Amino acid sequence: MRKKMNLGSKLYILLIMMFLYAPIAVLIAYSFNDGKTMVWKGFTFDWYVELFKDSSIMTSLYNTLAVALLAAIASTLLGTLAAIGMYNFKGAPRKIFQTVSNIPIINPEIVTGVSLMLFFTFLGRMFDFEMGFVTVLLAHIGFCTPYVILSVAPKIRQMDHNIYEAALDLGCNQIQAFFKVVFFELLPGILSGFLISFTYSLDDFVITYFTRGSKFQTLPIEIYTMIRKRISPKINALSTILFLVVFAVLIITNIRDYKAEKKLQNSK
Repeated sequence: MRKKMNLGSKLYILLIMMFLYAPIAVLIAYSFNDGKTMVWKGFTFDWYVELFKDSSIMTSLYNTLAVALLAAIASTLLGTLAAIGMYNFKGAPRKIFQTVSNIPIINPEIVTGVSLMLFFTFLGRMFDFEMGFVTVLLAHIGFCTPYVILSVAPKIRQMDHNIYEAALDLGCNQIQAFFKVVFFELLPGILSGFLISFTYSLDDFVITYFTRGSKFQTLPIEIYTMIRKRISPKINALSTILFLVVFAVLIITNIRDYKAEKKLQNSK
């Protein structure tokens, strides 16, 4: 009975994996198609060459990476400080701040995007500036910060707070105690928050669409513009590269975590 259940579970997992990754496999395969349609006409790397020659896509990719990296760094810093600050509150004030910080996560992106557009338009008329890189960056920082708070807050609750007091007793001041002791206890949550922020910023379309203005272009907006005209095989090549990069990062992260866990078990 157990063998049958195990076989059934394996088949179920296999079907789920096929359902999730079959579209990506088709996309990767057709990124090497010599034709522009879904009819296979031969194997080629031409679309990858054409991709890197397309200045519009390369500019959009640079803009996307720049916004995602800066937004992830800023939101990680703000979110970590906010999580520590909220933990220092007790009772009802802490619950209120936690609820308020979760609202941007629950709030539909279309509402956030439209409200930010109206806000930046209002500020633009007051201070005479146009929406573009800065407004997109500020918007991304705004919606990424709550995810960092959500990642760091549990690590603060799990941390043994006696080690902070011990560091102070051993001669550290408050800043030294934080960076030498507390920071490393919170580091897994901080890194998770950074990666989540980077991923959400890299992938965002709705909020970017409403806050980018008329000149600034990111990769999701560029892909959307190209799809409205005609789907180019260059999009397949670009999507394949992005998928492989993310897949490689996940493998490296899992290998590192596995080695760290194995080292911890051996030390015990």
